[in-house]
Amino acid sequence: MNFETIGPFVPLILLFVVFYFLLIRPQKKQQKNRKEMLSNLKKGDRVVTIGGIYGLIKEIDENAIALRVAENMNLKFARAAIDRVIEDEEEEN
Repeated sequence: MNFETIGPFVPLILLFVVFYFLLIRPQKKQQKNRKEMLSNLKKGDRVVTIGGIYGLIKEIDENAIALRVAENMNLKFARAAIDRVIEDEEEEN
């Protein structure tokens, strides 16, 4: 095996390496962070859904979350519908 037989494949291999570090690796890291965030949700957390609804977690189980969005108004969402947890500093703005 010498360079003449591998030579034409070098640009293709380099392209794959670039795609891995620019696209695949960051996406896997983002998926890992989202999965961790969803597993760490607890009662009392303030969250935003993917639809932009702000609420306070009142009940939580493996697949669903009940959010208090207004006084005496709870809505039930799939756990995967939570976009992010609101931090205290974020609420003040």
